[in-house]
Amino acid sequence: MVKAKNQYINREISWLSFNERVLQESADKNVPLIERLRFLGIFSNNLDEFFKVRYATVKRIVHAGKTGKSELGGETAKDLLAEITSIVIKQQAKSLSILRQITKELNTHNIFLIDETKISEDHEEFIKSYFTKKVSPVLMTIILNDLTEFPTLKDTAAYLAVKMVLIPEEGAPKGKKNVKYALIEIPKGIDRFIVLPKIDGKDYIIMLDDMIRYCLRNIFTMFSYESITAHMIKITRDAELDIDSDLSKSFIEKLSKSVEGRKISDPVRFVYDKHIAQDTLQFLKEKMNVEETDSVIPGGRYHNRRDYMGFPSLGRNDLMYDTIEPLPIKGLSLEGSILEKIAEKDYLQYTPYHTFSYVIKFLREAALDPKVRSIKITVYRLAANSQVAASLVNAVKNGKQVTMQIELRARFDEQANIEYAEQLQAEGVKLIFGVPGLKVHSKICVIEREEGEKIKRYGFISTGNFNESTARIYTDYTLFTAHVPILKELNKVFDFFTTTYKINKYKHLVVSPHYTKSYFISLIDKEIKNARAGKNAYIKIKMNSLTSYKMVDKLYEASNAGVKVQLIIRGICCLIPGVEGMSENIEAISVVDKFLEHPRAFIFCNDDDAKVYISSADWMTRNLDNRVEVGCRIYDEDVKQELIDTFEICWSDNVKARLFSAKQDNAYKKNHKPKVRSQFALYDYYKNKLNS
Repeated sequence: MVKAKNQYINREISWLSFNERVLQESADKNVPLIERLRFLGIFSNNLDEFFKVRYATVKRIVHAGKTGKSELGGETAKDLLAEITSIVIKQQAKSLSILRQITKELNTHNIFLIDETKISEDHEEFIKSYFTKKVSPVLMTIILNDLTEFPTLKDTAAYLAVKMVLIPEEGAPKGKKNVKYALIEIPKGIDRFIVLPKIDGKDYIIMLDDMIRYCLRNIFTMFSYESITAHMIKITRDAELDIDSDLSKSFIEKLSKSVEGRKISDPVRFVYDKHIAQDTLQFLKEKMNVEETDSVIPGGRYHNRRDYMGFPSLGRNDLMYDTIEPLPIKGLSLEGSILEKIAEKDYLQYTPYHTFSYVIKFLREAALDPKVRSIKITVYRLAANSQVAASLVNAVKNGKQVTMQIELRARFDEQANIEYAEQLQAEGVKLIFGVPGLKVHSKICVIEREEGEKIKRYGFISTGNFNESTARIYTDYTLFTAHVPILKELNKVFDFFTTTYKINKYKHLVVSPHYTKSYFISLIDKEIKNARAGKNAYIKIKMNSLTSYKMVDKLYEASNAGVKVQLIIRGICCLIPGVEGMSENIEAISVVDKFLEHPRAFIFCNDDDAKVYISSADWMTRNLDNRVEVGCRIYDEDVKQELIDTFEICWSDNVKARLFSAKQDNAYKKNHKPKVRSQFALYDYYKNKLNS
């Protein structure tokens, strides 16, 4: 195989390229205006998480005195930190430009975002009253000059850095300025966007930061100053969990302590308003011990633009996406017994095109059915007021044995999962807290039901979390099945959680960490063998990320053998498609649109007798080697065809699909075929299915 000079795209750089695609959505004039603002919020939120996790990891490599070349695809960690900062500065500048453009367009729709300099007399009384009653009582304000120790700033919280030049006291030396510095924390418990009373049918919104700026005199009444300014800053802290090894503590205790420790972990990014005074900036950097390996980024007037995800709708449905009504699954009613229907055949739920209610219905029926003896389920992320959790508690109260494997280390959901674990344990749910050294990322459920003198199993396997909130915006497959061999093997997975030294063998499931990599490599090898024998050979994969160099190399090998490879990768893709002698038979696209693409599906030609799989695992090292993941082969012919159809619809997207390439320019996939916007086409596909 001919090796290109650069065989892989660095994963961090590829991730930034993905976030650039999110930013493209905020600039796309075909996206409704308020939705464009919300995409800006998603872009900013993604960036916060990137710095907490990925940037922090690379910084740790530098601090350890290593180059990191083997982990980072050939680039040194120190060079990579500089490259990341350079890219992010450009992206931030672009996002500010887009924000200014959107703000102008909002004006044409009679929506005005005003700052403290544009407040009319009609709004003064409302703002002063709102500030006095709601904002002032919760403001945290700290005078910095005389503190012996600089306060610990909260991770990704927004602060106004205040500089006051005081009026000299009588007899003070001339020419010397007496400067006071202060920090005001922007309170999180109040909406960032405050809707003001309408004037002449026009909507006005002021940001909480600007309301505080307007009321600075109310805050600092005890100081006599000749000038006062306030500029926003924020820091991002390393989010890695350092879990201690004290054997006398429970895992929940140790994890709780580690989550608490995030509040004082090392900063990795410092963002500031580029118009801040240099002396103020220098004062802050010195006091905060900002290091040269930290990413220091000049930004705009407002940070924490993730808050734009919650920009008020103002009742303007014309400026937002139409809400879609999730569809029923053909042949599977929510009114009758769902278990009876699943006993006859498999069904596929594809949220948000289908309603998530089938998962809740399944669990609620199991909770009430006198013949159901047990429920076993894995949980990674639950909704805030989870119907899944409520159904499991209901099952316990009805005498069922309920076992839940809950992953306490689900990134940024640790605290929520700790709280759920404590509640469910108190209700009598038997909890399993993972496997030492492995995260449990699988999404599976098995119930056992007495039918005559036998025990019959029913269950489901999903590519996404059992979370009714995210199911409205994440696309995911869930297979409902009573397939005896599959469910027998799912039971083995639950056995592994309690007997971790025993490694089971699987024929129908694809399970990490022991088999996923080798299983898929064997399937790719079969395609390579068929291609070399002159047979039809192809591989079609849809997943979130492709970062495992071993799997990338295997796809390169398949390409060189003549296997046609089509990849739909939402996020990170370290593979470079279309390179002669390396990957000329590989095409790769990414679809970023209204919903977050989240399913994992794998289709192998298998000498024109397609093998089709779904899985919770991406092809990342962590999913293949360091997590418990579960995928399964699809046997039901209708479901198999459905997965092939939905892949083809997504592949045919020529509106929201972007092409992967060595240039990483996120060029849109364009052709002369009729326009296909896959997420809208998929909804139509399922709508037509109901009527066929």
